[in-house]
Amino acid sequence: MSEVRKQVREHYREVAIDVRDGGDGCCDSGCCGSKDRVWGAELYEAVERAELPDAAVLASLGCGNPIAVAELREGETVLDLGSGGGIDVLLSARRVGSTGHAYGLDMTDEMLDLARRNAADAGAENVEFLKGYIEDVPLPDASVDVIISNCVINLSADKRAVFEEMRRVLRPGGRIGISDVVASDDLSPAARAERGSLVGCIAGALSFDEYRSGLEGAGFGEIEIEPTHDVADGMHAAIVRARRPPTG
Repeated sequence: MSEVRKQVREHYREVAIDVRDGGDGCCDSGCCGSKDRVWGAELYEAVERAELPDAAVLASLGCGNPIAVAELREGETVLDLGSGGGIDVLLSARRVGSTGHAYGLDMTDEMLDLARRNAADAGAENVEFLKGYIEDVPLPDASVDVIISNCVINLSADKRAVFEEMRRVLRPGGRIGISDVVASDDLSPAARAERGSLVGCIAGALSFDEYRSGLEGAGFGEIEIEPTHDVADGMHAAIVRARRPPTG
């Protein structure tokens, strides 16, 4: 296991244990650590938070609300990369309805246990949580309609593999609607690292140009990367949309 993966796994393992034991899921270096509340559950509407178990809300450490931009439709199959405590999976399951299905993928046993407990508490029957890596998704080719993710791709040490896996598991014409941290194009990797840690969702972020090039290289089209708010100097939470071409 790479050192980056070990660092990320240990950090989110600690978050899951904290929530399980009655804590608020926050920590000094994590995505929820910002004092101005640009991370986590605050980015969801109150009505959305009210629909879910408290533990799912507390374990939300993302930089956006991908459900708000994914335009989910009834009957679709959705995959959440890095699903954590399951907030986006549970919200997706409600939107795709009983004829749809929502998968959550996470590498951390403690997060998976927490997510499955949250799904049971919410009475969600059209959800499934899988153990695995976002660079190697344990699903067949062309098996999902939509991929969502909330501030997770920046944590990967092999983003090219992530983009290629997203394209592989999407059906032709399928789409992504994700939230992630993206760096200004003038910031070097060293400058990004100066602004925050890897597990704090800053140091590993791609620039806008790098993100677009990575998606194009994996075969995506209709790419849109829209910043929503700043999370550090030159670092932006952003909505990323793209589509697998319907043919080819």
